[in-house]
Amino acid sequence: FSPHELHGLDNGVWILLSTAMLNLLAGVFAKKLGRKNNSLALISSGQHLIIDSFTTFGVIVGISIVLVTNYNGIDSFIALLMGLWIIYNGYKIIRESLAGIMDEADMELLSEVVKEINANRDDRWIDLHNLRVIKYGPLMHIDCHLTMPWYLNVKEAHANMDQFTNLIKSKFGDSVEFFIHIDGCMPFSCALCSIDNCEKREHAFQEKLDWTMENVLANHKHQLVY
Repeated sequence: FSPHELHGLDNGVWILLSTAMLNLLAGVFAKKLGRKNNSLALISSGQHLIIDSFTTFGVIVGISIVLVTNYNGIDSFIALLMGLWIIYNGYKIIRESLAGIMDEADMELLSEVVKEINANRDDRWIDLHNLRVIKYGPLMHIDCHLTMPWYLNVKEAHANMDQFTNLIKSKFGDSVEFFIHIDGCMPFSCALCSIDNCEKREHAFQEKLDWTMENVLANHKHQLVY
């Protein structure tokens, strides 16, 4: 409300510009390294540095306007806008950090996992439900129920489960842990099962069900409803 006269603006602009560029480069590098290593701390630190650089750019704009117009009030107005922007981005950083600390389900990561499984699914993976993907630190935890033909023996079912887990690891790396519950198929599963020449089939195959973000979260086997 009572702005003071600003001094040394010409040299100050160049000093601020240099620090802003250094912060921006360091922030981008930290976020890239954090995503590569699934490090929430590095990602948050990188975002913090990027926010610092943007606020510094905002100060530079304010000082430049003061230099041209000689009106000090504009500096306070831009500082207020930058403060609100910092509060907003600070909330986002804290929200994402708490999600990682509290092992919250990662819906964006869940979508990527579902997309990868859909693109490479095996006919013996009849149904997928109760899927959860949680990321904490460098690790990713996947919990799901996978329906397979009921007549598979333990060795065959385990081999199919290994095929399922290896598919996900090939996409997301080895830092993935699994808790997979194998379900045997039911008579109503036949309508969704595309296995050719199944001797145990009780009903004709009708259509293949695409797994989506909505239906893989359900805590029950899927069946066609007409």
